Amino acid sequence: MPCSGARPEAPPASSAASSSSSPPDTTAPESTYESKEAVAGDAPGGAVNDKLSSGGPNATALLAGLSWLDRLLALFVLLAMIIGVVIGKFAKNVEVVLQGATLNGVSIPIVVGLLVMMWPILTKVQYERLPQMLRQGHIWRQVALSIILNWIIMLAVAWATLPDQPTYRTGVIMVGLARCIAMVMIWNQLAHGDIDYCAILVIINSVLQIILYSPMSLFFINVISHEDSLALQYGQTALAVLIYLGIPLVAGVITRFGVIALIGKDRFERVFLAYFGPLALLGLLYTIVLICAEQATRILDNIGQVFRVFVPMILYFIIMWTGTFFLVFYLTRRRGGSEKYGYQMAVVQAFTAGSNNFELAIAVCVAIYGVNSDQALAATIGPLVEVPVLLALTYVSLYLRDELHWGGSEEREEAAQTKV
Repeated sequence: MPCSGARPEAPPASSAASSSSSPPDTTAPESTYESKEAVAGDAPGGAVNDKLSSGGPNATALLAGLSWLDRLLALFVLLAMIIGVVIGKFAKNVEVVLQGATLNGVSIPIVVGLLVMMWPILTKVQYERLPQMLRQGHIWRQVALSIILNWIIMLAVAWATLPDQPTYRTGVIMVGLARCIAMVMIWNQLAHGDIDYCAILVIINSVLQIILYSPMSLFFINVISHEDSLALQYGQTALAVLIYLGIPLVAGVITRFGVIALIGKDRFERVFLAYFGPLALLGLLYTIVLICAEQATRILDNIGQVFRVFVPMILYFIIMWTGTFFLVFYLTRRRGGSEKYGYQMAVVQAFTAGSNNFELAIAVCVAIYGVNSDQALAATIGPLVEVPVLLALTYVSLYLRDELHWGGSEEREEAAQTKV
């Protein structure tokens, strides 16, 4: 999901919080309660995190950690869909106008929107930190765990809830294959996750999507699902990924390092991204309006099937987040687990596994199946569901941070001996 790019506004942190916070350790994720407080205090929006940690989950403080664009994202997506349907229903010759010029079978106006919504997201990725982070040995175990859970659960949920709707099911599966690279940073920050580790997963997900999205799409759709009538062609899928992820990725890398060289990293993060980041949301809303305008008749004639797509999306977010969160909690409780996992790692893994890159899924579905396809419509519904569900899970995460004991078996033994 796109985030606005503007840093969350928060009241000044207390002097006590400021004096106790320390820079996050980039060599290994911390798992103790004190360390996560320190990281939260130093992260963007850390003052909000300090306020949350002092009094438990609080609705006003949590929403204050989001920019106003992120708070209203679900509403904006819903309004964009409604506006698009109204335009498509009452404006004449919408499809003829949009299909006047195309690139690889996709309307040029939609191509522009797809590229614009990906560009700011890929500009925010901290590519310069990748070599240092990849030297951490345990990183690959965490990445493998996140990827496997992400792909398998969406496939199972899509088949369980849409067994008689192969086109919508295919769109849902395409969403599940697209790893999140944007909004997860916001959820992780609000829930006091490990900032550095989340950045690592975002970088790796960006790279893996270019390499694996095409072959994994073919494997899940053609081989596992046996969708012969909806079968993907590798060349066509790879070309779509190259256009709608490769071009914004190159633009993002050039923009990031070029602007940092001109104005410095501090001003890049504080000033440039605050104005450049919202382009992702504008691109997404613009694209949704155009897709819904072309699909207006289909949406209105099949409103029941459209609402059915909400079911696998909601189940997926909840199952993925819950399963991953408690799996990491279980691993933390094992001997030596608190040194490798802990609450911060549970937050990173849970929100990474429970979030998806809807922008990429929309772009590929539009390019392969067409803007009028059920697959494109299913992918378009995703952002409407993700924001409210994952915001609610942020409250749950903060609650479980205080209610569950995150120490490993060694700490439990020491506590037992102390009592004796």
